[in-house]
Amino acid sequence: MVESANPYRPIQSEVLQVIEETPTIKTLRLRPAQPIVFETGQFVELTVPGAGEAPFTPSSRPEVQDTLEVSVMRVGRVTERIHLLRGGDLVGLRGPFGTGYPLDEFAGKEVLVVGGGCGFAPLRSLMYELFRRSGEFKKLLFRGGCRTPREFLYKKEIDQWSRREDLDMVLTVDQGGDGWKGHVGLVTSILEGLPMDPGKGIAVVCGPPVMMKFATLKLLDLGFKKTNTYLSMEKNMSCGFGKCGHCRLGTYYTCKDGPVFRFDKISEFPNIWD
Repeated sequence: MVESANPYRPIQSEVLQVIEETPTIKTLRLRPAQPIVFETGQFVELTVPGAGEAPFTPSSRPEVQDTLEVSVMRVGRVTERIHLLRGGDLVGLRGPFGTGYPLDEFAGKEVLVVGGGCGFAPLRSLMYELFRRSGEFKKLLFRGGCRTPREFLYKKEIDQWSRREDLDMVLTVDQGGDGWKGHVGLVTSILEGLPMDPGKGIAVVCGPPVMMKFATLKLLDLGFKKTNTYLSMEKNMSCGFGKCGHCRLGTYYTCKDGPVFRFDKISEFPNIWD
């Protein structure tokens, strides 16, 4: 796990570019005054002077250290201010915090990544790290979905992913239209008939809570083991230090012990999907 030398001190960072991904999500490309080294799955706190701060999992490649990207959904006061940022503005970054994906444990296995909606943001970082290390895995699969075609993030990049020889990818939408020619249905509908052995494979799930719940239950029905199923439980994080208690998850604090959890570690806690 990578940790900041002084996690309380924000690092001044310049906004280099703001990219509108969807009507409610923007990606900020930031240049911190000093490199922020993170493992895929860890998160940072983004500070907007005069507005506050909020946690986000970087959506950029971990090996790129001079810049860092976060994709932000507009859902409240702080994220509203983040969406008003422009190139040249200054913000703060604290971190990295939490635990990332144990990719060394994925080596030699078939890996399935399941994403939905805003979950594509942290999974973008994971996928690029998996691509970088693709020779270490027996097989790499991606199954993802959104409510409508216009809500997919990173459309050009995902189109490039679809042409990779080392990736088996299927996408779906809840509602078609906008020229969509792919599958229509929930993410769970494209988990049938996976070209892999679920009993020996690794599964990663990230997305809105309701999608994660039913996708995880579906994977267990298909034969994936709880010990081989990893969830990114990013919801409800706030301070990043396990002090505010806002992200309490059973006996864990998501910001300190997660946000990446093996499902067997949290499956017996009540209301984990709330």
